[in-house]
Amino acid sequence: MNMNGVLQFLEAETSGFGDANAIRSRICDVLTELGFDFFTLVRQPGPESDATNVMLAGQWPKGWPELYVKRKYAKIDPTVRYLGHSQRGYRWAESIEAFDEDPQRKRMERMMVDAQRYGMDDGYVFPVHGRRGLVGVLSVAGRSVDLSLSQMAMMDAMAKKAFWALLEAVDPGAFAQINRPVAVQLTRREMETLEYLGYGMTSNEMGATLGLSAHTVDWYMNGIQDKLHAKNRHHVVAIAFRLGLIS
Repeated sequence: MNMNGVLQFLEAETSGFGDANAIRSRICDVLTELGFDFFTLVRQPGPESDATNVMLAGQWPKGWPELYVKRKYAKIDPTVRYLGHSQRGYRWAESIEAFDEDPQRKRMERMMVDAQRYGMDDGYVFPVHGRRGLVGVLSVAGRSVDLSLSQMAMMDAMAKKAFWALLEAVDPGAFAQINRPVAVQLTRREMETLEYLGYGMTSNEMGATLGLSAHTVDWYMNGIQDKLHAKNRHHVVAIAFRLGLIS
C-alpha cells in the first residue's frame, strides 16, 4: 500500500491547503489513491455546530443515502454505534463483530449486504476527538483495502488534520469554540468531589465520605460543571478524564 499521499498530506502546512474546496479536493485525491471510492467527513452535532449542516466533505454512491434513510439504518448502523466504544480507527468488520449478540444483528447484516450492492465492499471509520469528546468522523469505503496497524495510525492522523483544516475553512466560529482553552482551577474540595464522582458515587455517598451534606456536594458539583463547561455529570467525568484530572 502506497501511503505517500497520506504522508504528504500530514507533512504539508495547513496554511497552504487553500480554501474549503481545495481541501476537499486534496482529501478526495489522497483517499482515491488508497483505493477508496467513497468517503464522508462530518462533524458531530452539538452546541458548536448546526445539526442540519454536519457534512464537511464527501461522496457516497448515488442512491445510497436515500436507501439508508428509507430503511432507517441510522438507528442500527454498527459503524456508527461503535464510535462510542473506540478512540481509534476501526474496520467495518470490527464494528459489526462487536454486536454479535445484538437483537438488531440481522438488520446490520442486511445493511452491509445493501452497501455491497452499491459498491461498498468494505470500509473504515476514523473518529476525531477534541477536548470535549467526539467532534468529527472520517468514514471511507469502496473495494476491500487492508491497512496495517501503522497505516491505520497514519489514517487516524490524517482524519484529525483534515477535520480541523476543513472546519476552520468552513466555520471559523465553530473551530474557535471547539478549540477554546479549558482553564481549570479546581479547589482541593472540588478535586476530592471530582475523584469520588469518577468512582461512580452519588451525592449522598460522597457527602458521607467527605463529611458534607448532599446539598453541599451538589454545590461543589455545579461549580465543577461550570468550570469544565460540561452539560451534566457524565460529561464532567468524560472531560475530566481527557484532561487528566482523574484516571
